[in-house]
Amino acid sequence: MKTIGIIGSGVVGQSLAAGFVKHGYQVMVGTRDTSKLSEWQSQIGPGLQLGSTAETAKFGDTLVLATKGTVAKDVINTLDDNDLSNKTIIDATNPIADAAPEDGVLKFFTSKEKSLMEELQEAAPNANFVKAFNTVASTYMVNPEFESKPTMFLAGDNENAKKEVTEIVAQFGFEPEDMGTAKASGVLEQLCILYCIPGFRENRWNHAFKLMKAK
Repeated sequence: MKTIGIIGSGVVGQSLAAGFVKHGYQVMVGTRDTSKLSEWQSQIGPGLQLGSTAETAKFGDTLVLATKGTVAKDVINTLDDNDLSNKTIIDATNPIADAAPEDGVLKFFTSKEKSLMEELQEAAPNANFVKAFNTVASTYMVNPEFESKPTMFLAGDNENAKKEVTEIVAQFGFEPEDMGTAKASGVLEQLCILYCIPGFRENRWNHAFKLMKAK
């Protein structure tokens, strides 16, 4: 079983870490202050370790980037290229600006021409980024119970990395849908805006996307 390094210790990182431990993976979560997560670590169990961001990048056979979008590129730039090279990095970030939403619509700091994941891929060209887990609330990232199985869209340039993420997405209770290359990651980031509108307007976050297919 591959080891998983999760870079980012907020609600997304914690939710995915608990999910990977649930499914039998050995997991390390990278954080600036491990003492703040000691109680949570004891609740998750022995499959979870805590470490620095650099230690986590070295630890994981597969990595998850779950930081705020505003710091994601800076975090990647602090890591040793050798610890990222040839690794699959599940990119769960969104380029959400610090400005407040307007009428429930988030503001992004990226342009429509270039996604955050494309910027991250350029910053670490030897890693294999796959956008996933960015279009659903952290509460529903691991084996959620909806009226039908929700869709998890993913995108990236490396086919082997996407195959690995496809298997993880299915294990976590979603129907994976490969939307193509890294160029499509910007569209998936835009889906975050759509997902969040009911949340900001009505405090309604209990939904997920579903791609319907004709028989």
